[in-house]
Amino acid sequence: MIHWRRATVLRVLREWDGAVELEVTCGSDSLRALAYPALVGRPEPGDEVLLNIGALVRELGTGGYAPVIAVPGRLPPDPGPDGHLVKARYTPLQALVAGADEQGSPHHETLRDADSLAGMPVVTADLHSALPAVCVAAAADRPGVRVAFVMTDGGALPAWFSRTVAGLRAAGLLAGTVSTGQAFGGDLECVSLHSGLLAARLVLEADIAVVAPGPGNLGTGTRWGFSGVAAGDAVNAAAVLGGRPVASLRVSSADPRERHRGVSHHSLTAYGRVALAAADVPVPDLPGTFGDQVREQCAALGERHHLVTVDLAGLAEALAASPVPLSSMGRDLTADPECFLAAAAAGRHAVALL
Repeated sequence: MIHWRRATVLRVLREWDGAVELEVTCGSDSLRALAYPALVGRPEPGDEVLLNIGALVRELGTGGYAPVIAVPGRLPPDPGPDGHLVKARYTPLQALVAGADEQGSPHHETLRDADSLAGMPVVTADLHSALPAVCVAAAADRPGVRVAFVMTDGGALPAWFSRTVAGLRAAGLLAGTVSTGQAFGGDLECVSLHSGLLAARLVLEADIAVVAPGPGNLGTGTRWGFSGVAAGDAVNAAAVLGGRPVASLRVSSADPRERHRGVSHHSLTAYGRVALAAADVPVPDLPGTFGDQVREQCAALGERHHLVTVDLAGLAEALAASPVPLSSMGRDLTADPECFLAAAAAGRHAVALL
């Protein structure tokens, strides 16, 4: 299950909040490795590190990195007082974090009996790449709007993996991150998506929440075997808490896989079958035959949800000026503009609900 390797750190390539990218030598190979200092300490040039290279061997992604499991010759000091939430439970790197919703938290009294989002718009998406487009569009239409990212555990578990989150925070487009479920590393930690949404509203004082996984997702080419089904669950969670679900569509004109062309089957399944509560579904007003295809594919969702046509005027320009790179499944804004315009349409509609 794990392909273990020993390697030596050559140099630090770059670092951002919570993560350090390294160049390491592993036998005769040079690899990019990624370390999370909060888990393993900060590796330095010359250190021996233990790596997990399984995903690289299988060419499965993980950003092209070999995660650092340990720096055996220089263990980090014990952390300060931690909380009682265990994330990545019963794995060798299970982490103790202080939950916003746990007893002893300064936010426990706020969250203990909390039960309402008071109509807060909650944008749901099945890909992390939707997050910057939603944030950019929301800020373009309402500068200063407070957007919180509620991170599920369908992709990367450490929030630190996301350079997008770090960049959005630095640009002032993200008020904070709440990591939920098995995910960890956010500004706030919560046990469940429900408590994470409440923390976004009541602790981070968000105007809008975006629920999505961290970078990466998992799919098997089957009707139900994909991590994006959680977007439907997020609609239900937002609705049961008195939020306003806004179901962002996964759209592509460039994906070579037929099941993802136009409106992805991930969106059609998550919102058409899994989401039991009604959501607003922002349908981007795309031109031409592709726009007609998207509208036709969305028609069935109108039986359960509220379809809202969203004008796209100015959004392409806002996206082009994004402070963080836009990339989804390896394609940027130029290669697949409809992908990001669909997510931006959800951000525009969410702001319009305020």
